[in-house]
Amino acid sequence: MTLDEYKEWIYEKTMPLIELMGGKITPNQLSVISLLCAFLAGSFIYLSKYNPLYLIVSLTFIILNGLFDVLDGGLARYLKVEGDRGDFLDHVFDRYSDIFMLLGVFFGGYCSPETIGTSAAEMIGISAIIGVLLTSYMGTQAQAVGLKRSYGGILGRADRMMILSIFLVLQLLFNEIFGIKLLTFAMVIFAVFGNVTAVQRFFYAWKRLG
Repeated sequence: MTLDEYKEWIYEKTMPLIELMGGKITPNQLSVISLLCAFLAGSFIYLSKYNPLYLIVSLTFIILNGLFDVLDGGLARYLKVEGDRGDFLDHVFDRYSDIFMLLGVFFGGYCSPETIGTSAAEMIGISAIIGVLLTSYMGTQAQAVGLKRSYGGILGRADRMMILSIFLVLQLLFNEIFGIKLLTFAMVIFAVFGNVTAVQRFFYAWKRLG
């Protein structure tokens, strides 16, 4: 079970904010703002190699990315303008958001190439990105072949954002353990459990299609 499965509960809790926005902004505009926040989050993670305090700024933008990502769907429901185009746009932007943030970690040097070696660091970074993309692909592909969209498995997007946020704080507080930066461990989690989740979702769909 992933945190993504609690979307209905989250929509309910954010409804007062959604009602306040009313028709003053469109769901697609919120999606664009969410994407911009993700880009800024990734940029400040990268820039934090020059000033660690930028990690606080990046954490702020990650939280805003998650908030706007919830609000766009909730607003679409409230305004009764839900549709395939908005759903498509939301998922495309979510994947770009994931990539922006993970690239910030990777190119910011937080896969510890100076300690574990460049090849190992590259493998961790690439595997993390593959795991994240395949997890989401398997979920939406299940829907594409006529099944219910799959949010199951060990690690969904909301889980990843929470883990990344926690390790950003740990990175700022402790920097490294035995020469390995704390954010490296977050990337390892994404690499391992992201791909495990993708496999879980594959077999979920495969079993039901049989």
